[in-house]
Order: sequence, then C-alpha cells, then structure tokens
Amino acid sequence: MLLLKEQEIRKGPDVTVDIPEEPKTDGSLGPAAQLRSEIERLKLKLIEAEWKIAELEARADVDPLLEILNRRGFERELTRSLAYVKRYATAAVLVFIDLDGFKAVNDRHGHAAGDALLKAVAVRLASNVRASDVVARFGGDEFAVLLWNADEAQAAIKARDLERVIEQINVAHGPALLSVGASAGIVPLSGQTTPDAVMDAADKAMYARKKERMA
Repeated sequence: MLLLKEQEIRKGPDVTVDIPEEPKTDGSLGPAAQLRSEIERLKLKLIEAEWKIAELEARADVDPLLEILNRRGFERELTRSLAYVKRYATAAVLVFIDLDGFKAVNDRHGHAAGDALLKAVAVRLASNVRASDVVARFGGDEFAVLLWNADEAQAAIKARDLERVIEQINVAHGPALLSVGASAGIVPLSGQTTPDAVMDAADKAMYARKKERMA
C-alpha cells in the first residue's frame, strides 16, 4: 500500500482526488476573505484526515506478511458476500484450507522459514483463482478462498486442484527444500445462513477432508 504525502494525489478505489495547496493568508485580506480562506484550509485538513482514516482501515484488513486479506478483512467480505447471494441468488462457495505439516516446518527450520512458505502459498493461491475470487489468511496456517459463480461440484474440483498446487510448492531454505500438504473443505454460501455458521461448517468440512487424506 502506498503511503501518500501531503499535497500528493490521493487515490481511492474508484476515484482520484487532487489535493491542492492550502490557501495562504496575509494581512492584506479583509475579514470576510480571511474567513473564507480559513474555511477552505479546514476543508482541506478534513479531506486529508478522511483519507488517512481510509488508509488505516484498509491496512487493518490486510495481513502485513502476506499482503492478502486477514481474518478481519475476510469476515467483512464474507458478510457482504452472504448478503449479495441472498439478494441476487448468485452461486458462491467457500474453500477453507489448512496446511498439513506446517508446524513441523516451523519447529525444525524456524519462523523465518515458515513465513517464506506461507508467502509462497499465498502467491500460489492468488495466482490460481480468478480476479473476482477472494483469497485470505484466516489465521496461522489456515487460508480461505471465496469462489464466485461456482456450484458445489465445481468447487470440489477446484479445491482438489488447490491442494495439488500447494503440495507442489518447494521453498529453498539453506540446503533444504520446504514443502507442506493441504486439506481443503468446501461449503456453498446461502443467503439464509450467518457468517459464523458458514465458518463452523467450513471448519468441519476441512477436518473431514484432513481425516480422509490421512486414512
């Protein structure tokens, strides 16, 4: 995310606002002109404050290590998605992924190695879904992917594909090549359910898939 300096062009999701120079005052202005100048100066300060707040809010939704949505950002996106599904009857599926063997990597090679592996997973997930889909780190070594315009059968195929994509990752760490497995559970979104219910069902589906893989 870009950190913007004063009097630079401020960028939002859909608009660009050019913040002009603050109006300057001098003793030659009359009382009315000085008042107008002060009002304009305060308006500019307010615009700057609003953009700074928006920037901080956006940062709060992003994982600082992986540069994808974090749990807070994902939960907000899931709430919006459920409302959209309810209103427009659109098909969408949540894929909930847990990395298999990640703790062993952390314990043996350290957190820096684990972080490198997490970054590789995030990049690979983002590059293997559509721009309209949503990828997030739910927490620790858990990832969530929202697939739009996909039914349950299509999502099941995609989930298996994402498992294979993750299993093919190799991250060099000294003489070692680090890798992990992945278990992905799926849950179709319904406008009649809640975010908590969706995540509970996704967690159960993921653990059922993990048991299936270990059998």
